[in-house]
Amino acid sequence: MARKTLNYTMKDAGRDTGKQFLITEMGALPAAKWAAKVFLALASSGIELPEGAEQSGLAGIAAVGIKMLSKLKWEVAEPLFDEIMRCVQVVPDASRPHVVRGLIEEDIEEVATHFILRK
Repeated sequence: MARKTLNYTMKDAGRDTGKQFLITEMGALPAAKWAAKVFLALASSGIELPEGAEQSGLAGIAAVGIKMLSKLKWEVAEPLFDEIMRCVQVVPDASRPHVVRGLIEEDIEEVATHFILRK
């Protein structure tokens, strides 16, 4: 079975309004490793996790929410955010939606767009 994908068009995002992105689900092994890194980072930072959250993988992280990640020190959170953004590609030309490429810094012009795509 193929990984899930989501075509996302930015709405009300200033200079990024109308830009299209392709978000692809992480593979099972990278997702499990990412979830483990998040849970270990939260636990080692003294952040209490809801009971059983560590056994629910990415769904558990979704339940805990990005809000919990915001309680981490930047040095700990930054690589986790960078890793999740590798799931995002840009559709540089809306008239050719099948053509996608990895993000470069110039693709996103608004800070809010980063938050929206991570979420």
